[in-house]
Amino acid sequence: MPRIPDERPLNPKPEIVDALRRILPAASVLSTPAELGPYECDGLTAFAQRPLAVALPETIAQVQSVLKLCSDMAVPVVARGAGTGLSGGALPLADGVLLSLAKFNRLIDIDPDNRTARVEPGVRNLAISEAAAPHGLYYAPDPSSQIACTIGGNVAENSGGVHCLKYGLTVHNIVKLKLVTVDGELFEVGSEALDSPGLDLLALMTGSEGMLAVIVEVTVKLLPQPERAQALLAAFDSVETAGAAVAQIIAAGIVPAGLEMMDNPAIRAAEDFVHAGYPVDAAAILICELDGFNAEVSTEVMRVRELLLAAGASDVRTARDDAERMIFWKGRKAAFPAVGRISPDYYCMDGTIPRKELPTVLSRVAELSSQYGLRVANVFHAGDGNLHPLVLYDANIPGELERAEELGGDILTLCVEVGGTVTGEHGVGVEKLNQMCVQFNSEELTQMHAVKAAFDPHGLLNPGKAVPTLHRCAEFGAMHVHHGELKFPELPRF
Repeated sequence: MPRIPDERPLNPKPEIVDALRRILPAASVLSTPAELGPYECDGLTAFAQRPLAVALPETIAQVQSVLKLCSDMAVPVVARGAGTGLSGGALPLADGVLLSLAKFNRLIDIDPDNRTARVEPGVRNLAISEAAAPHGLYYAPDPSSQIACTIGGNVAENSGGVHCLKYGLTVHNIVKLKLVTVDGELFEVGSEALDSPGLDLLALMTGSEGMLAVIVEVTVKLLPQPERAQALLAAFDSVETAGAAVAQIIAAGIVPAGLEMMDNPAIRAAEDFVHAGYPVDAAAILICELDGFNAEVSTEVMRVRELLLAAGASDVRTARDDAERMIFWKGRKAAFPAVGRISPDYYCMDGTIPRKELPTVLSRVAELSSQYGLRVANVFHAGDGNLHPLVLYDANIPGELERAEELGGDILTLCVEVGGTVTGEHGVGVEKLNQMCVQFNSEELTQMHAVKAAFDPHGLLNPGKAVPTLHRCAEFGAMHVHHGELKFPELPRF
């Protein structure tokens, strides 16, 4: 059964529903069990909770009114985009309002001269590139869920994608945000100029997981479509050899547009699903895409091919045309849903490690898989060390979900031990709160709570997410808090 990881004491105020109906159209406030059901979780379905109400505003003024009302009534608010997140960041609260930005789906402006697009947060990631294509431009970050995920959610989680190695995460591809504070004030951060004075609040807001303010408009960078893009697919007899090959490509001074890895369980599942022509007997495959000017790509394709063969690849294929290149990527981007063909359930992890540690970590993940008696399919952004181990389990078997979570937690702890971090693009949400206790000490977490308190002094925006309380860390046993004595700062407990 789905569980609710809520430390907060509940304080339901059902009168908020009628209050919302006084400031929004009746159809924009949902409150019956049937209406609330679709909003009870995001992509992390292991945790579910129906909210007190769902608000569906259509204008910035309505968002301001909803937030001011909730602030005045001390009702918590969780902002939600498309609900494709994988860390429980949009998990509702039983005593809270879920603020859906689904109706904010307008492409406001495409500026080809300045290579920017101004969009509302409910616009799909892929829709930006589709709108910019007639101008020879596109939006670079491309999460696997780009056909469905929204730009507001991308900003909230600082999403990446298969091309983030060369072109960066969301934070590197946006220039300005328009946001609303918890008490309804509208403000902007960033600038369409190359730089803006003051503290870098744009970076602070990106990846803040809805804890500081609600995004109502995003200005993104657009890039020229490359003259040519070509992909290679290399098969390896071991995942460790494939991991070592990644480091060798980067060490050679080559920065591919994308460099992805899949192990055998993921290869077989994806091949059965999309028939991409993957070598199903390979222990691992690497997909390496190079883009740029025609002559540059020709040279780099040959260099990478030689490097892959020298690193131990048993076979290297070069996409003959753009159609075959897209087939290579279709299998990779469909890998997560494809794994559903080989397991009733899976738990998708998200950690990042230094590239040089790939062989060590992959070997250790295999050991942990054997130790817990649960299969792990590995699909990840190998070029920047962003791992996505998929822990396969069956929720119908008592205890398997809990075992899968423990295994996932051990994998994230391993990432920290080798110099990495507990997330690369999915965010912390409710999923990785315990592992945040492993990565950060009490002083660091105290500063994070201080930033939260500066924007949201009463802790009403997405409480219980992203940053654990020191109490939780002490109970988790992963932190030596003030020499064993629980002494906490005078800050709100979110």
